[in-house]
Amino acid sequence: MTDAQKTAADTTLRAAGDSPPDSRPAPEPLLEPREGIPPVTASGDALAQVVAALAAGNGPLAVDAERASGYRYGQRAYLVQLRRQGAGSVLIDPVGCPDLGTLGDAVADTEWVLHAATQDLPCLRDIGMVPTRLFDTELAGRLAGFARVGLGAMVENVLGYALEKGHSAVDWSTRPLPDPWLRYAALDVELLVDLRDALEEELEQQGKLEWARQEFAAIAGAPPAPPRKDPWRRTSGMHKVRRRRQMAVVRELWTARDRVAQKRDVSPGKVLGDSAIVEAALHLPPNAHALAALPGFGHRMGRRQLEQWQAAVDRARALPDSELPQPGAPLNGPPPPRAWADKDPVAAARLSAARAAVTALAEELNLPQENLITPDTVRRLCWEPPAEPNPDAVSAVLAGHGARPWQVQLVSPLLTQALTTHDG
Repeated sequence: MTDAQKTAADTTLRAAGDSPPDSRPAPEPLLEPREGIPPVTASGDALAQVVAALAAGNGPLAVDAERASGYRYGQRAYLVQLRRQGAGSVLIDPVGCPDLGTLGDAVADTEWVLHAATQDLPCLRDIGMVPTRLFDTELAGRLAGFARVGLGAMVENVLGYALEKGHSAVDWSTRPLPDPWLRYAALDVELLVDLRDALEEELEQQGKLEWARQEFAAIAGAPPAPPRKDPWRRTSGMHKVRRRRQMAVVRELWTARDRVAQKRDVSPGKVLGDSAIVEAALHLPPNAHALAALPGFGHRMGRRQLEQWQAAVDRARALPDSELPQPGAPLNGPPPPRAWADKDPVAAARLSAARAAVTALAEELNLPQENLITPDTVRRLCWEPPAEPNPDAVSAVLAGHGARPWQVQLVSPLLTQALTTHDG
């Protein structure tokens, strides 16, 4: 039993809203990895040794990845951290080892332990690492009813250790990576398996372990997310842009910025801020001189850059009306709930009853409403209920929208009641 496991055995887990008992000891700072900072694996020969060691280990595999969000274009991994009993901790540089397919294959049948798995899985998939089984300690914490589910908070509340989180937002594309950053990265996987074991025990005691297993299986089996449609519509401040011509300016500037950011491999926000794009859209400047007077296009911006952005504005100004974007993204599903009362008062009543029932059950089960059933699924069911809203029909609709069996079993009866009580 490790020190962390002993701590976990002596620690009383607290659910959401609980306060720490007076006798609870202060968390112990976790300052160094058990075996020290591991060397960074950055060559094919070193990777082969690491693969062999991790494959020969036993038990679950702790996995984490560091990206350079806010610094580099895209969401690629710049450091991968792993830990397995019998192999210790490993740090891999995906710049020096861009294809980790051999590692992924060697540990594919092992249960991977990640915190907030959906954040790291896309960048891991890009370098050849795809799990078949996983345990998500953040999601486990949500299902167990913890109010704070960040890794630091979970390690502290469950295992009694304090993680140093000062390097979470640094530029992980930096080379060489400083030792304090590497120490921080190694510590992120130091106790991940210990946390997994303690949370599994807690979920089993609460009767929620099978729920968690179904959730984890759904994450592991989910296909890669499709490209986002019209990503320019997510420009911060877009709600201020009302007219179609202005929306065209946002689209042109966003697209031009994205091309530059990708070419330079920098975060788009470092090329041109969202607020500057919105200002240009609202004012429709007729020339580069007028553009330079707007916030975000100040005196520090060179003439060549200004002309580049003005060219994008000019393209939008020259578009025929037929090619201007529509005011809103095409709806795929029901309208916003605020419009239901006018469009379909009966549906609005169904939604209100369904939401109240879901809220009450989630509180009873001590877990977030969105983990009991997604709000989007509830809206879709209430907007277009089955012709005969009986439990079997409602269950089929829920499953068709991706609800897991445990969710269907719990919410189908109360949603059926909400539909039949307000069936018009």
